[in-house]
Amino acid sequence: MIESRIPSLEASAFTWLLGHADDNMVLAQRLGDWISRGPELEEDIALGNIALDHLGVARALYALAGTVEGRGRGEDDLAMFRTEREYRNLLLVEQPNGDFAHTMVRQFLFDAYQLQLWEDLSTADDRELAGIAGRALKEARYHFRHSSGWVIRLGDGTEESSRRVQTALDSLWRYTDEMFHDDTAGYRVAWDLEVMSVLAEAGLTIPEDPYQRPGGRQGLHSEHLGFLLAEMQWMQRSYPGLKW
Repeated sequence: MIESRIPSLEASAFTWLLGHADDNMVLAQRLGDWISRGPELEEDIALGNIALDHLGVARALYALAGTVEGRGRGEDDLAMFRTEREYRNLLLVEQPNGDFAHTMVRQFLFDAYQLQLWEDLSTADDRELAGIAGRALKEARYHFRHSSGWVIRLGDGTEESSRRVQTALDSLWRYTDEMFHDDTAGYRVAWDLEVMSVLAEAGLTIPEDPYQRPGGRQGLHSEHLGFLLAEMQWMQRSYPGLKW
């Protein structure tokens, strides 16, 4: 039923679910690094809560993927015992946090994408997938308000904050086209409208460099993912079957 919802999808439903689960798992790990390091207490708590939202979505998608695969693998197996080349997340979400402006731009670009994704899939024929998407959509709307608000605030702020957020946009823009390959190509128009509106209000300029880097969905990642997975997976790999 999942594949029939997205007729242009060439990969299996299992691989498709893994890609979106991996997006949320990797981003949750990145945002978790901000806990106790946020620029202010309120933002520290907000980033931690957003990380937990993404982790919850990842867990639900991994569980569904395990059911679709039918080999008895659960969410821990899929998150903790796959290698870098087996991960299928977008390159955007694995990029390092950088400064706060960099994190907000990365989050904003991804939030605008997930708004389109979850809204579409909330009416999927598969009831379990539709339920996951419906819950995720409510969270994605808050995430987008939060990240877009910060992009506007920083872009329309001081000379220094504007410089930092423009630098982040220039660095991350090359990873945006990958979001719209294959099954999600139809989301591009709505994404453009959301993103361009916010960037215009923030006084930011779309980068002119046309280069776009793909590869994440095929397991071809940047150098950053391996370090993230090594930190995330070391306990389960060191002590397989560990129970709390």
